[in-house]
Amino acid sequence: MVFSTTLRQVGLNARLMDGDAEDAVRSLKAQADGLVILGGADLAASLARAGLIDEYRLYMHPVVLGGGKPYFQSGLSLALTPLGTQSLPQGVTLLRYAPAG
Repeated sequence: MVFSTTLRQVGLNARLMDGDAEDAVRSLKAQADGLVILGGADLAASLARAGLIDEYRLYMHPVVLGGGKPYFQSGLSLALTPLGTQSLPQGVTLLRYAPAG
């Protein structure tokens, strides 16, 4: 599924969603037999506010960026519990967190 306000079409093996992302993710989680992986700062913030995120996986890459959209938007307050870290190839570190409470 691709949630977008600007795209009009997507490639093979993808479905463009134009409805309510929260409802679609609730339905997907109820049907899925495994992980549901989502990305994007705006989508993540919306789903976090709705309590639909079970785990955050942050990949720290050894690069310096000068700009971009913050992953955790201002106004979004998260209490997170660390679940662990893992060293990956090319110096990447995976940081895993769960919403506290």
